[in-house]
Amino acid sequence: MFDYTNQNVVVVGGTSGINLQVAVSFANAGANVAVASRNIEKVNAAVALLKQANPNGNHLGVSFDVRDEHALAQGFTIIAKSFGHINVLVSGAAGNFPASAAKLSNNGFKSVIDIDLIGSFQVLKQAYSLLKRPNASIIQISAPQAYIAMPLQAHVCAAKAGVDMLTRTLAIEWGIEGVRINSIVPGPIADTEGFNRLAPNDALQQKVASSVPLQRNGQKQDIANAALFLASDMASYITGVVLPVDGGWSLGGASIAMTELGSMAVKQGL
Repeated sequence: MFDYTNQNVVVVGGTSGINLQVAVSFANAGANVAVASRNIEKVNAAVALLKQANPNGNHLGVSFDVRDEHALAQGFTIIAKSFGHINVLVSGAAGNFPASAAKLSNNGFKSVIDIDLIGSFQVLKQAYSLLKRPNASIIQISAPQAYIAMPLQAHVCAAKAGVDMLTRTLAIEWGIEGVRINSIVPGPIADTEGFNRLAPNDALQQKVASSVPLQRNGQKQDIANAALFLASDMASYITGVVLPVDGGWSLGGASIAMTELGSMAVKQGL
């Protein structure tokens, strides 16, 4: 359905979970794909998958921590030498762990802000010179904590709310260059680290599924499909949008399910 042949796509955080599926899906659509994360072993494994998906593509991997401005600059220098420019940037680096606000340390709160919010800003700022062209697209992978209050997630709620406002602000500032930027907000997505942490067994995951209007937890490909659309010419007049891809979960079920899960976790001493 989508053809990204000869387009250059960078997926930050693209070596596992949702972001890896996004990267592979762009490769399947013909794109040259670069992935980046802290773990070099995961980077190498992801590049191998990209080459399987699109043997004719120019794929590469770089390792950096989004909190390290110098390492980020070095990583994007490598990408620039290989690609020259970027057509699509997917910014998906994230950190999360359940913790009640009363027991959450300042360093714990700051670490999530540093990765999710400041890290996202540094990625977008570093990539801007390679993206500054008409029809370039940025997609941020956000989270429902951006606009749904959830127990044990004060740090993530604060960080992701900032990420989505960053999306809206840069859509205004960078739109004059022709750059579009949107956020995708995944709902409960099966077989992902974040979901498994919040709902760590089958019974709890089924409870979440029953709170989704479409009565199922999402698949990683659901998010990848949304990314393929938002980066395409079919979405050429869409920017500054925060798009839930959640089966309707954010319409009410999320608050109910996460409050119940949070109450259970609090009773367990988290």
